[in-house]
Order: sequence, then structure tokens, then C-alpha cells
Amino acid sequence: MEIISDIWVNWFEGEENSYNVCEFYEWRKHDFIELLDQVPLVKVESSLFDYIENDLQDLPEDLLKLIRNKSVICKNNQREVIEYCFVATDGQRAIAADTLGYRIPVRKSRLIPRQENIVLEKVEKMKPESFPILLPGHERAYHLLSLDPRFMIGLTRRERHMKQLLFMALDQLRTAGSLEEIRYWYTEWYPTHYAESRHMSFEEAWGALVSAMKIGWSKKHSAICERMIKGQSYFEKLWELEQGPKVQ
Repeated sequence: MEIISDIWVNWFEGEENSYNVCEFYEWRKHDFIELLDQVPLVKVESSLFDYIENDLQDLPEDLLKLIRNKSVICKNNQREVIEYCFVATDGQRAIAADTLGYRIPVRKSRLIPRQENIVLEKVEKMKPESFPILLPGHERAYHLLSLDPRFMIGLTRRERHMKQLLFMALDQLRTAGSLEEIRYWYTEWYPTHYAESRHMSFEEAWGALVSAMKIGWSKKHSAICERMIKGQSYFEKLWELEQGPKVQ
């Protein structure tokens, strides 16, 4: 472990999927960006790096003990100690994490490219620290509100957020359980399949719609999402946040 200085972080809170911890080129002016005066740098094995990056599970006790109270940030000319904050790297990637006093990596951040390069050069001759972790005995389960990363590949931050909004709306449709409504949206997606839709059950129409919408992001996705959320103030607010001229 080493202590490094002056690290810019852009915290993304409560994210269990690495695609929502945005790379530097996707940072926005209104993001929660801070400068850490000092923070411990720990080289870990790739399995632990993946665990930190892609989950919200307890961190190893030995890691927490190693980094405890070693991070400092200045606020209003006062030095504040952060209990559990660190930068982890496996020699190929780097990520900052802060538990907010808990045992899980509640907040995560990428590094700016210059600092990431410095980190990767610094750890070239370091051996990874060994922190035993109890990995899940089953494959990670993804669902509508936590899509498999395969379905986010190649999308911009804006497109990922809008796709998540679309699937929030789809989840709400399933909760409502209206057969006529799901048939309506099915035919909006497949306008030539009206006759077919009349014979579909709710689960058939909903399943087919979800399977089709999981793939990529297009103007068609965007148009149906905008219509699907109309009149729902919370969803409309999320939509508006992604429509600014400078968003990515």
C-alpha cells in the first residue's frame, strides 16, 4: 500500500454495475466531484477488483483495517479524515471507493486519465495484497432494474440512463398487469403485428417486448420511452435531466 495525493473523484453512489460508474470523458459539470488530498492506493487481485467494481457487498475485514482513517479531504480549510476510502487497482484498471463509514463500497469513482496512468505506473513493481473474500456461489442475477452489462455495451451515458428509464417504465407496466395496455405497446413496437397481438397473453407480449428492447438503443427506443412515461412526473423529470444540450 502507498499513500497518493491530489486525486480527483466523481462519486457515483449506490451503483452495483460498473457501467454506471462513468469514465472521465462522461463526467458532467453538475456531478459530485471532489479532490482527495490523500488516499491509500492498494494493489489487489483481479477477482477482488471485480468484486469492488461490480457489487455492493462487504469488503474484506483486512482491507478495511489497512485503509482505515488514511484518507484526507480539505473542506472549508479544514482537514477531514475519511474512515474507509481508497483507490484499488489490479495493475490494469483503477477505481476509487468510499464506504461512507459502512463496510460496502457505497460510492465509486473512476480516475482522470493522467492520474490513472500514474497509478498504473506506480504499481507495476508492487505485488497485489491478498484479501480473502467469500465470492457468491452462484452467477450474478440481473433483472429489469439492473440490466446485464451486455445490453449496455457501446451506449453513451445518456443512452444508458434513458434505457434504464425505459425499463423502469416496463417494470411498472408489469406491475399494473393490464393486458390491453401491454398489447398496445407491443403493437407500437411491432406495428405490423397487430393481428398477432390480439392472441397474445400478457406474459407473451411483455416478454417479447422486453427481449426486443434489451438490444441496443435507437430513435425507436427513445420515442417509445418518451411516450410511455408521459404524465408520470417522476419519470418525466428523469427524462428532462437527460435532454440538456451538453449531456453525453
